[in-house]
Amino acid sequence: MKKYIFTALLSGILVACNTTPEGYKLEGTLTGELENGTQVFLKKTDETNQLVEVDTTTLENGQFTFTGTSDLPELHYILINRVRGNIPVVLENGSIEVKAQKDSLAFAGMKGTLQNDLFADFLEESRGLSGRAQSMSNEMRNATAMQDTAAMTSLRDEYFELQEEAKTFEVRFTKEHPEALISALIIEKVMATKGLPENEIKELYEALTPTIKETVVGQRIKDKLEKLTTTSIGSKAPNFSAPTPSGDELALNDVLGKVTIVDFWAAWCKPCRAENPNVVKIYNKYHEKGLNILGVSLDRRAEDWTKAIEDDGLVWNHVSNVQYFDEIAELYNVKAIPATFILDENGVIIAKDLRGMALENKISELLQ
Repeated sequence: MKKYIFTALLSGILVACNTTPEGYKLEGTLTGELENGTQVFLKKTDETNQLVEVDTTTLENGQFTFTGTSDLPELHYILINRVRGNIPVVLENGSIEVKAQKDSLAFAGMKGTLQNDLFADFLEESRGLSGRAQSMSNEMRNATAMQDTAAMTSLRDEYFELQEEAKTFEVRFTKEHPEALISALIIEKVMATKGLPENEIKELYEALTPTIKETVVGQRIKDKLEKLTTTSIGSKAPNFSAPTPSGDELALNDVLGKVTIVDFWAAWCKPCRAENPNVVKIYNKYHEKGLNILGVSLDRRAEDWTKAIEDDGLVWNHVSNVQYFDEIAELYNVKAIPATFILDENGVIIAKDLRGMALENKISELLQ
Protein backbone atom coordinates (compact mmCIF):
# COMPACT_ATOMS: atom_id res chain seq x y z
CA MET A 1 0.00 0.00 0.00
CA LYS A 2 2.81 2.40 0.92
CA LYS A 3 4.57 1.54 -2.31
CA TYR A 4 1.39 2.28 -4.26
CA ILE A 5 0.93 5.66 -2.54
CA PHE A 6 4.59 6.59 -3.22
CA THR A 7 4.27 5.59 -6.87
CA ALA A 8 1.09 7.64 -7.24
CA LEU A 9 2.73 10.67 -5.63
CA LEU A 10 5.79 10.33 -7.84
CA SER A 11 3.60 10.06 -10.94
CA GLY A 12 1.75 13.19 -9.90
CA ILE A 13 4.99 15.11 -9.42
CA LEU A 14 6.28 14.02 -12.84
CA VAL A 15 3.03 15.01 -14.52
CA ALA A 16 3.12 18.41 -12.82
CA CYS A 17 6.73 18.98 -13.83
CA ASN A 18 6.11 18.01 -17.45
CA THR A 19 2.91 19.99 -17.87
CA THR A 20 3.32 23.15 -19.93
CA PRO A 21 0.59 25.75 -20.37
CA GLU A 22 -1.43 25.18 -23.52
CA GLY A 23 -2.21 28.88 -23.91
CA TYR A 24 -2.04 32.27 -22.27
CA LYS A 25 -4.44 34.11 -20.04
CA LEU A 26 -3.60 37.78 -19.72
CA GLU A 27 -5.54 39.46 -16.92
CA GLY A 28 -5.29 43.22 -16.54
CA THR A 29 -6.31 45.64 -13.82
CA LEU A 30 -6.62 49.31 -14.75
CA THR A 31 -7.27 52.01 -12.16
CA GLY A 32 -8.64 55.43 -13.00
CA GLU A 33 -11.88 56.87 -14.28
CA LEU A 34 -12.90 54.63 -17.18
CA GLU A 35 -16.35 53.50 -18.24
CA ASN A 36 -17.40 49.89 -18.49
CA GLY A 37 -17.30 48.78 -22.10
CA THR A 38 -14.19 50.81 -22.94
CA GLN A 39 -12.30 48.96 -25.66
CA VAL A 40 -8.93 47.40 -24.88
CA PHE A 41 -6.68 46.39 -27.77
CA LEU A 42 -3.85 43.87 -27.95
CA LYS A 43 -1.41 44.76 -30.74
CA LYS A 44 2.04 43.92 -32.07
CA THR A 45 4.33 45.39 -34.71
CA ASP A 46 4.43 43.99 -38.24
CA GLU A 47 7.30 43.81 -40.75
CA THR A 48 7.01 47.56 -41.42
CA ASN A 49 7.12 48.37 -37.69
CA GLN A 50 3.45 49.38 -37.69
CA LEU A 51 1.08 48.32 -34.92
CA VAL A 52 -1.46 45.72 -36.02
CA GLU A 53 -4.38 44.44 -33.99
CA VAL A 54 -4.19 40.93 -32.55
CA ASP A 55 -7.24 40.91 -30.28
CA THR A 56 -9.76 43.25 -28.64
CA THR A 57 -11.87 43.10 -25.50
CA THR A 58 -13.70 45.51 -23.19
CA LEU A 59 -13.08 46.88 -19.73
CA GLU A 60 -15.49 45.81 -16.99
CA ASN A 61 -15.07 47.22 -13.47
CA GLY A 62 -11.45 48.01 -14.22
CA GLN A 63 -10.68 44.47 -15.41
CA PHE A 64 -9.92 43.02 -18.82
CA THR A 65 -8.79 39.61 -20.10
CA PHE A 66 -7.16 38.24 -23.22
CA THR A 67 -6.78 34.53 -23.95
CA GLY A 68 -5.14 32.58 -26.75
CA THR A 69 -2.00 30.67 -27.62
CA SER A 70 1.52 31.84 -28.36
CA ASP A 71 4.04 29.49 -29.94
CA LEU A 72 6.99 31.69 -28.96
CA PRO A 73 7.31 34.72 -26.67
CA GLU A 74 6.76 38.00 -28.51
CA LEU A 75 6.48 41.62 -27.42
CA HIS A 76 2.94 42.99 -27.61
CA TYR A 77 1.28 46.25 -26.59
CA ILE A 78 -1.96 46.87 -24.72
CA LEU A 79 -3.79 50.04 -25.76
CA ILE A 80 -6.89 51.53 -24.13
CA ASN A 81 -9.40 53.44 -26.23
CA ARG A 82 -9.04 57.21 -25.70
CA VAL A 83 -6.12 56.75 -23.30
CA ARG A 84 -2.65 57.96 -24.23
CA GLY A 85 0.27 55.54 -24.25
CA ASN A 86 0.45 51.77 -24.15
CA ILE A 87 1.51 48.88 -21.94
CA PRO A 88 4.30 46.65 -23.28
CA VAL A 89 3.97 43.00 -22.31
CA VAL A 90 5.54 39.76 -23.45
CA LEU A 91 2.87 37.41 -24.73
CA GLU A 92 3.68 33.79 -23.94
CA ASN A 93 1.71 30.78 -22.73
CA GLY A 94 0.90 30.93 -19.04
CA SER A 95 -0.92 33.26 -16.64
CA ILE A 96 0.09 36.90 -17.04
CA GLU A 97 -0.94 39.69 -14.70
CA VAL A 98 -0.80 43.35 -15.69
CA LYS A 99 -1.57 46.28 -13.41
CA ALA A 100 -1.59 49.88 -14.55
CA GLN A 101 -2.92 53.35 -13.79
CA LYS A 102 -4.83 55.10 -16.57
CA ASP A 103 -2.62 58.21 -16.57
CA SER A 104 0.72 56.38 -16.46
CA LEU A 105 0.50 53.28 -18.65
CA ALA A 106 4.25 53.31 -19.25
CA PHE A 107 4.79 52.45 -15.58
CA ALA A 108 2.57 49.36 -15.62
CA GLY A 109 3.68 46.25 -13.78
CA MET A 110 3.62 42.76 -15.25
CA LYS A 111 4.31 39.34 -13.77
CA GLY A 112 3.33 35.69 -13.86
CA THR A 113 5.54 34.18 -16.57
CA LEU A 114 9.29 33.93 -16.96
CA GLN A 115 9.55 36.52 -19.73
CA ASN A 116 7.35 39.07 -17.98
CA ASP A 117 9.17 38.63 -14.68
CA LEU A 118 12.48 39.25 -16.48
CA PHE A 119 10.95 42.18 -18.36
CA ALA A 120 9.74 43.70 -15.08
CA ASP A 121 13.23 43.35 -13.57
CA PHE A 122 14.74 45.08 -16.58
CA LEU A 123 12.18 47.89 -16.51
CA GLU A 124 12.71 48.52 -12.81
CA GLU A 125 16.42 49.23 -13.23
CA SER A 126 15.92 51.02 -16.53
CA ARG A 127 13.33 53.33 -15.00
CA GLY A 128 15.74 54.10 -12.19
CA LEU A 129 18.33 55.25 -14.73
CA SER A 130 15.69 57.27 -16.59
CA GLY A 131 14.67 58.94 -13.33
CA ARG A 132 18.25 59.98 -12.66
CA ALA A 133 18.52 61.35 -16.20
CA GLN A 134 15.34 63.39 -15.71
CA SER A 135 16.66 64.75 -12.42
CA MET A 136 19.91 65.79 -14.10
CA SER A 137 17.94 67.48 -16.88
CA ASN A 138 16.00 69.53 -14.32
CA GLU A 139 19.21 70.49 -12.54
CA MET A 140 20.78 71.47 -15.87
CA ARG A 141 17.86 73.79 -16.64
CA ASN A 142 18.26 75.45 -13.24
CA ALA A 143 22.01 75.79 -13.69
CA THR A 144 21.52 77.28 -17.16
CA ALA A 145 18.97 79.77 -15.83
CA MET A 146 21.43 80.77 -13.07
CA GLN A 147 24.34 80.82 -15.57
CA ASP A 148 26.25 78.52 -13.20
CA THR A 149 28.92 77.27 -15.61
CA ALA A 150 30.66 75.12 -13.01
CA ALA A 151 27.44 73.25 -12.24
CA MET A 152 26.65 72.93 -15.95
CA THR A 153 30.04 71.37 -16.66
CA SER A 154 29.72 68.99 -13.73
CA LEU A 155 26.21 67.92 -14.74
CA ARG A 156 27.29 67.39 -18.34
CA ASP A 157 30.08 65.08 -17.19
CA GLU A 158 27.65 63.21 -14.92
CA TYR A 159 25.20 62.80 -17.78
CA PHE A 160 27.85 61.25 -20.05
CA GLU A 161 28.77 58.88 -17.22
CA LEU A 162 25.10 57.96 -16.81
CA GLN A 163 24.80 57.23 -20.54
CA GLU A 164 27.75 54.85 -20.29
CA GLU A 165 26.22 53.26 -17.19
CA ALA A 166 22.96 52.68 -19.06
CA LYS A 167 24.80 51.05 -21.94
CA THR A 168 26.79 48.87 -19.54
CA PHE A 169 23.60 47.87 -17.72
CA GLU A 170 21.90 46.71 -20.92
CA VAL A 171 24.91 44.66 -22.02
CA ARG A 172 25.25 43.16 -18.55
CA PHE A 173 21.55 42.26 -18.46
CA THR A 174 21.86 40.55 -21.85
CA LYS A 175 24.85 38.52 -20.72
CA GLU A 176 23.19 37.52 -17.45
CA HIS A 177 19.84 36.64 -19.05
CA PRO A 178 20.33 34.86 -22.39
CA GLU A 179 16.90 33.31 -21.81
CA ALA A 180 15.15 36.71 -21.88
CA LEU A 181 13.31 38.10 -24.90
CA ILE A 182 14.28 41.60 -23.76
CA SER A 183 17.93 40.57 -24.23
CA ALA A 184 17.27 39.92 -27.92
CA LEU A 185 15.51 43.29 -28.20
CA ILE A 186 18.53 44.97 -26.61
CA ILE A 187 20.86 43.28 -29.10
CA GLU A 188 18.70 44.47 -31.99
CA LYS A 189 18.80 48.04 -30.67
CA VAL A 190 22.57 47.93 -30.23
CA MET A 191 22.90 46.70 -33.81
CA ALA A 192 20.79 49.59 -35.09
CA THR A 193 22.79 52.19 -33.17
CA LYS A 194 26.16 50.48 -33.81
CA GLY A 195 26.71 50.65 -30.07
CA LEU A 196 29.09 47.67 -30.02
CA PRO A 197 31.60 46.11 -32.42
CA GLU A 198 30.19 43.43 -34.69
CA ASN A 199 32.12 40.63 -33.00
CA GLU A 200 30.68 41.54 -29.58
CA ILE A 201 27.16 41.70 -30.97
CA LYS A 202 27.66 38.27 -32.50
CA GLU A 203 28.88 36.88 -29.15
CA LEU A 204 25.78 38.23 -27.39
CA TYR A 205 23.53 36.66 -30.01
CA GLU A 206 25.31 33.29 -29.93
CA ALA A 207 24.80 33.14 -26.16
CA LEU A 208 21.00 33.44 -26.46
CA THR A 209 19.00 30.30 -25.72
CA PRO A 210 17.61 28.33 -28.69
CA THR A 211 14.06 29.43 -27.85
CA ILE A 212 14.95 33.13 -27.97
CA LYS A 213 16.85 32.62 -31.23
CA GLU A 214 13.67 31.15 -32.72
CA THR A 215 11.55 34.18 -31.84
CA VAL A 216 10.65 36.84 -34.39
CA VAL A 217 13.27 39.24 -33.04
CA GLY A 218 15.83 36.42 -32.79
CA GLN A 219 15.33 35.60 -36.46
CA ARG A 220 15.64 39.28 -37.37
CA ILE A 221 18.99 39.46 -35.58
CA LYS A 222 20.15 36.31 -37.36
CA ASP A 223 19.28 37.79 -40.74
CA LYS A 224 21.01 41.07 -39.93
CA LEU A 225 24.13 39.28 -38.71
CA GLU A 226 24.28 37.32 -41.95
CA LYS A 227 24.15 40.60 -43.86
CA LEU A 228 26.81 42.08 -41.60
CA THR A 229 29.02 39.11 -42.36
CA THR A 230 28.84 39.85 -46.07
CA THR A 231 30.14 43.38 -45.44
CA SER A 232 32.44 42.76 -42.49
CA ILE A 233 36.10 43.70 -42.64
CA GLY A 234 37.93 41.00 -44.56
CA SER A 235 34.92 40.09 -46.73
CA LYS A 236 34.69 40.65 -50.46
CA ALA A 237 32.45 43.65 -51.07
CA PRO A 238 29.25 42.58 -52.86
CA ASN A 239 29.16 43.84 -56.41
CA PHE A 240 26.22 45.96 -57.56
CA SER A 241 25.26 48.25 -60.40
CA ALA A 242 22.98 51.26 -60.73
CA PRO A 243 22.35 54.23 -63.04
CA THR A 244 24.79 57.15 -63.18
CA PRO A 245 23.52 60.74 -63.40
CA SER A 246 23.65 60.41 -67.20
CA GLY A 247 21.54 57.24 -67.10
CA ASP A 248 24.28 54.73 -67.92
CA GLU A 249 24.62 51.58 -65.81
CA LEU A 250 27.80 51.43 -63.72
CA ALA A 251 29.03 48.53 -61.56
CA LEU A 252 31.28 48.67 -58.52
CA ASN A 253 33.71 46.19 -60.08
CA ASP A 254 34.14 48.55 -63.04
CA VAL A 255 35.62 51.35 -60.93
CA LEU A 256 37.91 49.56 -58.47
CA GLY A 257 41.25 51.28 -57.94
CA LYS A 258 44.21 50.45 -55.72
CA VAL A 259 41.92 51.73 -52.96
CA THR A 260 38.21 52.42 -53.41
CA ILE A 261 35.79 54.23 -51.14
CA VAL A 262 32.14 53.24 -51.47
CA ASP A 263 30.38 56.26 -50.02
CA PHE A 264 26.66 56.05 -49.13
CA TRP A 265 25.25 59.57 -48.87
CA ALA A 266 22.34 61.82 -49.93
CA ALA A 267 21.66 65.47 -50.66
CA TRP A 268 19.27 65.64 -47.69
CA CYS A 269 21.85 64.22 -45.25
CA LYS A 270 23.45 67.14 -43.38
CA PRO A 271 26.34 65.08 -41.89
CA CYS A 272 27.08 63.79 -45.39
CA ARG A 273 27.19 67.26 -46.85
CA ALA A 274 29.36 68.46 -43.97
CA GLU A 275 31.83 65.62 -44.65
CA ASN A 276 31.94 66.16 -48.42
CA PRO A 277 34.64 68.89 -48.37
CA ASN A 278 36.93 66.48 -46.50
CA VAL A 279 36.24 63.70 -49.03
CA VAL A 280 36.94 66.13 -51.88
CA LYS A 281 40.26 67.06 -50.30
CA ILE A 282 41.22 63.40 -49.86
CA TYR A 283 40.21 62.52 -53.42
CA ASN A 284 42.21 65.42 -54.91
CA LYS A 285 45.23 64.44 -52.86
CA TYR A 286 45.23 60.68 -53.50
CA HIS A 287 43.37 60.03 -56.75
CA GLU A 288 46.55 60.03 -58.84
CA LYS A 289 48.06 57.53 -56.39
CA GLY A 290 45.20 55.06 -56.99
CA LEU A 291 42.19 56.25 -54.96
CA ASN A 292 38.78 55.87 -56.57
CA ILE A 293 35.42 56.75 -55.04
CA LEU A 294 31.97 55.48 -55.91
CA GLY A 295 29.23 57.62 -54.44
CA VAL A 296 25.94 55.78 -53.81
CA SER A 297 23.13 58.28 -53.31
CA LEU A 298 20.04 57.43 -51.27
CA ASP A 299 18.10 60.42 -52.56
CA ARG A 300 14.46 60.32 -53.56
CA ARG A 301 14.72 62.89 -56.35
CA ALA A 302 17.28 62.86 -59.15
CA GLU A 303 17.42 66.66 -59.33
CA ASP A 304 18.41 66.90 -55.65
CA TRP A 305 21.11 64.29 -56.18
CA THR A 306 22.69 65.88 -59.27
CA LYS A 307 22.52 69.39 -57.82
CA ALA A 308 24.34 68.28 -54.66
CA ILE A 309 27.06 66.62 -56.78
CA GLU A 310 27.60 69.91 -58.61
CA ASP A 311 27.31 72.16 -55.57
CA ASP A 312 29.78 70.11 -53.50
CA GLY A 313 32.24 69.50 -56.35
CA LEU A 314 32.06 65.71 -56.20
CA VAL A 315 33.97 64.82 -59.37
CA TRP A 316 34.16 61.05 -58.88
CA ASN A 317 31.79 58.30 -60.08
CA HIS A 318 28.22 58.29 -58.80
CA VAL A 319 25.26 55.92 -58.99
CA SER A 320 21.76 55.89 -57.57
CA ASN A 321 18.43 54.16 -57.99
CA VAL A 322 16.87 57.32 -56.49
CA GLN A 323 14.82 55.10 -54.19
CA TYR A 324 15.94 56.19 -50.71
CA PHE A 325 17.25 53.18 -48.69
CA ASP A 326 17.12 50.78 -51.63
CA GLU A 327 18.38 47.26 -52.33
CA ILE A 328 22.01 48.43 -52.48
CA ALA A 329 21.71 49.93 -48.99
CA GLU A 330 20.07 46.70 -47.86
CA LEU A 331 22.83 44.64 -49.48
CA TYR A 332 25.40 46.59 -47.44
CA ASN A 333 23.21 46.69 -44.31
CA VAL A 334 23.25 50.49 -44.38
CA LYS A 335 20.61 51.82 -41.97
CA ALA A 336 22.03 55.33 -41.55
CA ILE A 337 24.27 57.65 -43.54
CA PRO A 338 26.98 58.67 -44.09
CA ALA A 339 28.35 55.15 -44.37
CA THR A 340 31.67 54.32 -46.01
CA PHE A 341 33.42 51.11 -47.00
CA ILE A 342 37.10 51.13 -47.96
CA LEU A 343 38.15 48.38 -50.38
CA ASP A 344 41.54 47.17 -51.54
CA GLU A 345 42.39 46.53 -55.20
CA ASN A 346 40.67 43.12 -55.03
CA GLY A 347 37.45 44.57 -53.66
CA VAL A 348 38.02 43.27 -50.14
CA ILE A 349 36.68 45.47 -47.34
CA ILE A 350 39.60 46.70 -45.23
CA ALA A 351 37.92 49.47 -43.19
CA LYS A 352 34.46 50.93 -42.56
CA ASP A 353 32.72 54.11 -41.45
CA LEU A 354 35.76 56.36 -41.18
CA ARG A 355 35.37 60.12 -41.41
CA GLY A 356 37.44 63.26 -41.03
CA MET A 357 41.10 62.79 -40.19
CA ALA A 358 40.60 59.08 -39.52
CA LEU A 359 39.56 58.59 -43.14
CA GLU A 360 42.49 60.60 -44.51
CA ASN A 361 44.97 58.79 -42.27
CA LYS A 362 43.72 55.41 -43.47
CA ILE A 363 43.90 56.36 -47.14
CA SER A 364 47.39 57.84 -46.60
CA GLU A 365 48.49 54.61 -44.90
CA LEU A 366 47.21 52.49 -47.78
CA LEU A 367 48.63 54.58 -50.63
CA GLN A 368 51.94 55.85 -49.31
